[in-house]
Amino acid sequence: MKEAFQPLFQPLTLANGSTLKNRFVLAPLTHTISNEDGTVSDREVAYMDSRTKGIGLGITAASYTNVEGQAFPGQPSISKDEDIEGLRRIAETIKANGAKAVVQIHHGGVKSLPNLVPNGDVKGPSEVDTLGFFNKEPHHARAMTGDEIQQAIKDFGHATSLAIQAGFDGVEIHGANHYLIHQFFSPYYNRREDMWGEPLRFPMAVVDEVVRVVDEEGPEDFIIGYRFSPEEAESPGITMSRTKCLVDALIEKPLDYLHVSLGDIHSVTREGEYQGEKRISLLLDWIDNRMPLIGVGSIYSGQDVLDAHATGAPLLALGRGLLFDPALVEKIESGREEEIIDYFDPEREDKHQLPEELWQAFAAGHYPSPKKH
Repeated sequence: MKEAFQPLFQPLTLANGSTLKNRFVLAPLTHTISNEDGTVSDREVAYMDSRTKGIGLGITAASYTNVEGQAFPGQPSISKDEDIEGLRRIAETIKANGAKAVVQIHHGGVKSLPNLVPNGDVKGPSEVDTLGFFNKEPHHARAMTGDEIQQAIKDFGHATSLAIQAGFDGVEIHGANHYLIHQFFSPYYNRREDMWGEPLRFPMAVVDEVVRVVDEEGPEDFIIGYRFSPEEAESPGITMSRTKCLVDALIEKPLDYLHVSLGDIHSVTREGEYQGEKRISLLLDWIDNRMPLIGVGSIYSGQDVLDAHATGAPLLALGRGLLFDPALVEKIESGREEEIIDYFDPEREDKHQLPEELWQAFAAGHYPSPKKH
């Protein structure tokens, strides 16, 4: 491989002693191809096998901790004993490719879909009308009771227990992208006046519950990560200033990595005191090498990889890049980065080896992507 890429193929040992073979991560990608009851499908196993070649860490699609939090059709479940067998197949598949296997644990909150949750009873921090996955019409969500909030926290712990039983190397707590944990942290979604109105209370309660289960049931090198969105467009919404408080709190927890959710790794702060500054640079400055940060967003080509690495992020997640070219990392490693397919081509006969549902979503323009040069 070219010398410039060599640092990305160095191993990284996490705080718990677990070692990643390189700095490439499969980002958690919504695929909508699990069975209707949330159990793993054969197509899902094949898809995860194809997208975890050459990487150091593979993160699964967001997997719901309770069917009341299902936010996508065909979303995987990590909520019941019946899920374990299929989850074990996914974990074994990722690990067979030489990567650490991490399952992302998730609850959709107000973004859960009425047609997928029991009795259409969608709920979150506060009452709101909002849009769900690919929906053009908003649905109504009610405020959760205190007991329901406590149950949601326990569900994240139970999901962690199932992940351990299924043989995963770790879990990633999904605190990003407008889902339940994000909602509690956001002043737009959380307008409660009880104790749960405090923005950090619910996210930290989930982290503490996951850590408790890992301490009691998991191996010593079980990985715990946390994904977050640094800003949101809603008003009043999450700002970089508020995110600094979140990062400061997370740094004090026994986590192994943080994972920022960005559409573009080079994106800049929208507003406030840090307006115009690069988000990834601010985060790395605040974290100050105390915990690895996964950077992500619009990394498609070999040059994109080098530019992303230059930000200083110790780990790089590839999402759409690995969807368009499953061999992206292997091509870099073998010095063939010029052969990387770094765009979505709607005329490809092999459809980028994507499941039909993902192919159709890209072809319809639901996800942004570079087009053929």
